Amino acid sequence: MQRQTHLLTLPEQPYFILPESVGVYCDYPEHEVMRDAGALNNFSIHIVVSGKGYVRTESGQQELTQGQAVLYFPQAAQQYGSSKDDPWEVRWIHFYGGRLRDFMVERGFHQNLLWKLRQPAGWLEAHQALLEEAEASSMTRPALLSTLAYGVLAEFVQQAVPLGSPSASPAEERILSLLPRLEEEAAKPFVLQEWAERAGVSTHYFCRLFKGALDMTPSEFVTRARLQRAKQRLLERREANIGEIALEAGYPSASYFNKRFQEHEGMTPTEYRKLFRG
Repeated sequence: MQRQTHLLTLPEQPYFILPESVGVYCDYPEHEVMRDAGALNNFSIHIVVSGKGYVRTESGQQELTQGQAVLYFPQAAQQYGSSKDDPWEVRWIHFYGGRLRDFMVERGFHQNLLWKLRQPAGWLEAHQALLEEAEASSMTRPALLSTLAYGVLAEFVQQAVPLGSPSASPAEERILSLLPRLEEEAAKPFVLQEWAERAGVSTHYFCRLFKGALDMTPSEFVTRARLQRAKQRLLERREANIGEIALEAGYPSASYFNKRFQEHEGMTPTEYRKLFRG
């Protein structure tokens, strides 16, 4: 099964990123691609959803399985394909933009060809949204296509680690699975020992794994979740005073809430509320 949409390349366009094509191959053991260097002037990402495939590199042929990916820079030679015995479902996007090379190089994505996603679900959801929009509207809504393509790229940038990096441990997976609940309960007092026990690890190991997975401490995550909720409440509940908003967000002290809010937003909660008086 092939499902793909190809879009017109726009040489002059105001967007950071645009998709040239997006699609999915499934149950197609004959899928095989060979492109010489210089043949394709787009970035491309292919991520394996299920089954197996391969990529040929300078060091030989590398098997790709679920959650693994190949990222090609423009002008790169490409050779990859599906396993004949266990055909892959592979989702892909070809994309371009004038400043993309600097963006990708600054983040070190030129250093590796093969990658894996720590949590593929977000990327797959973003890719599906882009695929459906491309099929529905083609180039009639380029701004939306650009937005959705950036979502696909942003999920990749956030989740991709070089293939061969240590895999997430079961404990790290448990911590990641706790994030929605931790965000939901952020207004409650944060007790590190309780969350470490939910993950089945010591408090020290919990903090270490959390930092490694999200590049922030558990306390920083809770603070962000609280302030995110507070920003919304400031505008939704204009009749509530700042002390009430602080309590709802998990801060017993309005003064401490004001301090943390200003650290993140560069203004007090009252000043922020005044900006949106509509």
